[in-house]
Order: sequence, then C-alpha cells, then structure tokens
Amino acid sequence: MTEADLPAVMAIERATFPLDAWSEGMLRGELADQPRTRHYVVAVEDEQIIGYAGLAVAADQADVQTIAVLAERQSKGTGSALLTELLAEARRRGAVEIFLEVRSDNPRARSVYERFGFEEIGVRRRYYDDGTDAIMMKRKLDG
Repeated sequence: MTEADLPAVMAIERATFPLDAWSEGMLRGELADQPRTRHYVVAVEDEQIIGYAGLAVAADQADVQTIAVLAERQSKGTGSALLTELLAEARRRGAVEIFLEVRSDNPRARSVYERFGFEEIGVRRRYYDDGTDAIMMKRKLDG
C-alpha cells in the first residue's frame, strides 16, 4: 500500500467500519513506518482496490492491525489471501506469534481467524468506540 492508495482504502475503511473507522492521518502514520515495523498491502481486481490489510512487527511478535474487503467482494477469498500474506510477512520478519483483536459482534471474521489457527486468549471490554468488546486472539507461527 502506498499513499496513492489512500482514497480507495479510506472509502473501504469507512464503509467497513462506520462506527470506528481509522482516520486518514492514522493510516498515513502506519504507512510512514513501512518497511521498518509495518507491512501494508492492497488487493486489486480489475484495476480497483477491493481490500487491504496491515501488519505491525516488533522483535518476535506481530499484530494484525487491520483487514478489510469491499462488502460485495467478501466471501470470495480476498480476506484469506490478505491474511495469508500477513502471516507470511510475519514469518519473514522472524515473528514467532501473531496477535489480533476482532469485534465480538463479528462472528464471520472470527470464524476466518479460527480457520487460520487463531485462538481466543482474552477479551478487552468496551474496546471499540461504540462500547463493543474486542476478542483478543493469538496464533503461533511455524518456521
């Protein structure tokens, strides 16, 4: 992902996360840390950005920062492809485990993460701006 991708990414961000979308400034800050501690990618189909994902890595731990796919492109493998790329990058950077938070009211995303081997490790009460809890998940990374 580059700054040139931000208009399309922000449109997806606002549509996907209407209650707690990141600001453009937050995303610019994330991109500014590429490649040092961040890795952001976009999924493109027919020359249109249809999804994006971001990863943070420090020492041997990684965090999925965000994943979003256009609503009409969900359930077609894009999110799984993005997550696969984040897992691969975390391994390339030497991470041995990867963490994420998912909204407790998003069972669809949670089932994708479980399919990828993530396990629930806790709950962050009222984590999101609208008061929704976050389910914390973790997965060990193989070599």
